[in-house]
Amino acid sequence: MKKTDKKIDKALREALIDVCETALVSVTGFVWLTHVVNYNGFPNSLKVICVFESDDALDKAKAEKQDEYFYQLIHDKLSAADIHIKTLRQHVFFDTEEACERSHNGKWNERLSAKY
Repeated sequence: MKKTDKKIDKALREALIDVCETALVSVTGFVWLTHVVNYNGFPNSLKVICVFESDDALDKAKAEKQDEYFYQLIHDKLSAADIHIKTLRQHVFFDTEEACERSHNGKWNERLSAKY
């Protein structure tokens, strides 16, 4: 990893940790988030995955427009870290522990590499 990539990685991780900590206390059913990125194609390769405990929890969050809250929160935190994504909605995904258990036996590494 190049020195500039390490700097971006650090800023990205810190911004997403802030997103996660904020969402954990404000979004019911949200449990964690992660990201996948190839720094050779950054920022276009960035994918942020917000994980909920169940399909029902995710459906309820979307019905309550919590997905909009995530888009705005991620935008704000990344912008504060001087990371700018033009079409953020194309880079943010929602998933559930339940769906991973159902299709990948709870193996997130397999799910992330196959789906994202």
